[in-house]
Amino acid sequence: MNRIDKKNFFDLTFAGNQKTSSMNTTTLAKDLELSRIVHGHWRLAEWNLSGQELLKLTEQAMEQGITAFDHADIYGDYRCEKMFGDAISLKPGLRRDIRIITKCGIKLVSARFPGRKLKCYDYSFDHILSSVDNSLTNFRTNYIDLLLLHRPAPFFNPEEVAKAFSHLKKEGKVLHFGVSNFNPLQFGMLSAYTDEKLVTNQVELSPYCLEHFENGNIDFFLKEKVKPMAWSPLAGGRLMNPQDEKGRRIAHALSEVAAELNADSIDKVILSWLLKHPASIIPIVGTGRIDRLKIAAEALHIDMDMEQWYKIYNASTGVDLP
Repeated sequence: MNRIDKKNFFDLTFAGNQKTSSMNTTTLAKDLELSRIVHGHWRLAEWNLSGQELLKLTEQAMEQGITAFDHADIYGDYRCEKMFGDAISLKPGLRRDIRIITKCGIKLVSARFPGRKLKCYDYSFDHILSSVDNSLTNFRTNYIDLLLLHRPAPFFNPEEVAKAFSHLKKEGKVLHFGVSNFNPLQFGMLSAYTDEKLVTNQVELSPYCLEHFENGNIDFFLKEKVKPMAWSPLAGGRLMNPQDEKGRRIAHALSEVAAELNADSIDKVILSWLLKHPASIIPIVGTGRIDRLKIAAEALHIDMDMEQWYKIYNASTGVDLP
């Protein structure tokens, strides 16, 4: 795939000749590129796929240019990492062509850990290292491309985290690091301690969820040139099947923009809305259906203009710009 032209990502003019169709990858660090769409595996255990079927879905995603796969140690009650690892082990050469993202830090009450009586967060040196070792075993690989801290925690020692990151980098077990659901202050706090640059922050972003436009995170991403990942970019179905007034407003605006763009799917318009933003948002699409992944990939070919972008934004806030 072609290396992305970085100028496109910082073009704040929304120029009409900006074409997302060329944006096949985006650079998070000097030696880390991710596909512009990431395949999310949060619900992988619910897709009821055999190892061979999951391998086929993975290869089909790659044919669409989707080569990054998002996990967490806890997904599927600690099962999803292993399911994916077992699948890709059926074709060992595949590993070099994909990027594996996973998260750590949340401890669930689970039959797999009978001693736990309460859900909590653990970012101690020992737990981070233990989580990574478990993930490596699950994925049947000797390195993780990108490790994220799953959520900010009220009990958090950044020196312990920095020590763990440094150790994992030195050992070659993790190539890059980031966070998930952090606000700008939390991101900056951890960055002040780590030698390793935090390359992303995975947050909830969609036309329905504007939290990170409102809390300063989007401005922070642009300032620090950190490219965020967007979980739940389709708002968990609240835009395709709206259940409240806000959802209905946004769905109406999306339908109007879809008609203007000759887009045959609202999904494409939603993803295009995220992809258009100069913060270089990377949507995570979680589906076990290849037709949905094809629709996501086709969103890269939609060239939304500024008025269309703001029509959707205004529908979400419920008011016109001041």
